[in-house]
Amino acid sequence: MHLGFSYIGLIFLIMLFVPNFFWTKNKPQDYEKYVVNENKILLLFERIGEVAASCLALIFSDFNFHTISVWTLWLLAACAMMILYEIYWIRYFRSPKTMKDFYSGLLGIPVAGASLPVMGFCFLGIYGKNIFLVIATIILGIGHIGIHLCHKKEVQ
Repeated sequence: MHLGFSYIGLIFLIMLFVPNFFWTKNKPQDYEKYVVNENKILLLFERIGEVAASCLALIFSDFNFHTISVWTLWLLAACAMMILYEIYWIRYFRSPKTMKDFYSGLLGIPVAGASLPVMGFCFLGIYGKNIFLVIATIILGIGHIGIHLCHKKEVQ
């Protein structure tokens, strides 16, 4: 692992944060009703994972593209997850913006808005051979995907 700026990490974070910025003005109907019921332990995991994954994605140059190898497949998989994440958001913003729309799946991936970026960052960690990012995304996934699955269950 090599300390240094990761432009790939920055691109992933921009892909993550820009749609979420627009989401703050386009929350699903009745969203506030569900937020109050969030499991505090899952919320703690989510917050720790968010901070750790965001910081780690930026400070290791191993996530940048270097040469084509079998490891490049992990980078391609990570990029594919983030592109699907953007597609998920486009679909959400064009929808009636209900809770069902927000917690929908994409291509068989449940709660795509939570699952896709977690998978993308985990694959990025594998590509960079960075156990810290992999662990951070597992922690993030437990919290973020867990919260989304709980909300989805409440909606149904």
